[in-house]
Amino acid sequence: MGKQNQLKSVWLQENKWMDIKEYLKKDDRIIIPIGSIEQHGKHLPLGTDSFVAIKLAEEAAKKANILTTPPIWFGWSPHHLVLPGSVSIDPRTLSDLLYDIIKSLNEHGFKKFVVINGHRLVNIPWMQISAERCQRELGVKVVIFDPAYMEKEIIGELGFGEVGHAEEIETSHMLYLYPNLVEMDKAVDYEPPEKHLYHVDPRSRKDTLVYIPSTRDMMKESVTKSGGSTGRPTKASKEQGEKLHRHLVERLVFVIKDLKG
Repeated sequence: MGKQNQLKSVWLQENKWMDIKEYLKKDDRIIIPIGSIEQHGKHLPLGTDSFVAIKLAEEAAKKANILTTPPIWFGWSPHHLVLPGSVSIDPRTLSDLLYDIIKSLNEHGFKKFVVINGHRLVNIPWMQISAERCQRELGVKVVIFDPAYMEKEIIGELGFGEVGHAEEIETSHMLYLYPNLVEMDKAVDYEPPEKHLYHVDPRSRKDTLVYIPSTRDMMKESVTKSGGSTGRPTKASKEQGEKLHRHLVERLVFVIKDLKG
């Protein structure tokens, strides 16, 4: 953290209460990174979504000179329980948890919150419910930053295919951020047959029904054919991952600065 706010770290947990008191005299913004612990194919770690949210939060916080809370490591992942290690938390519990975090911080003067969703579509509903409650009951401002939506301007030029799971988008990002946690020799491509009514990629212009998390039985096909990944992870590139990451950090900093006024 810069000397302006006299903080030793952008991470809330690494500061003293006196440091936060001084910070609040000059700023009322803070980031809350949220991910998940769930299977990401044979080649990516269970914490992929959380690792991405953490890195985005840390780098943007440093550039914008604001604080970030510790991450919420877990998300809503009922469909991924088909494979061991995945953890799914009830969305009502998660919604209440986020509300309590924001309520606690607001009590001391934080008024503007940037919630980073590293877990794509499935986390969004409970985040929206919690954010609306916070804005209505606490009078705060909450924005949700979701990489799948905020990468639309660059994802096409990077040559990535459609959003899937542990596909070349997530894999490229992780190759840049945590190459030591990626095992590309275990990556397996699996592109399921075209569905006429379900298109989870925010770039899609096709008519679509709203996504509902799959049942474990529905997940068994991708598990059997690829070990849990959907898409083309073998096409991943560290260089493209770096371009993606820089774009997301830039957009996140823009969002943060836009809350300044």
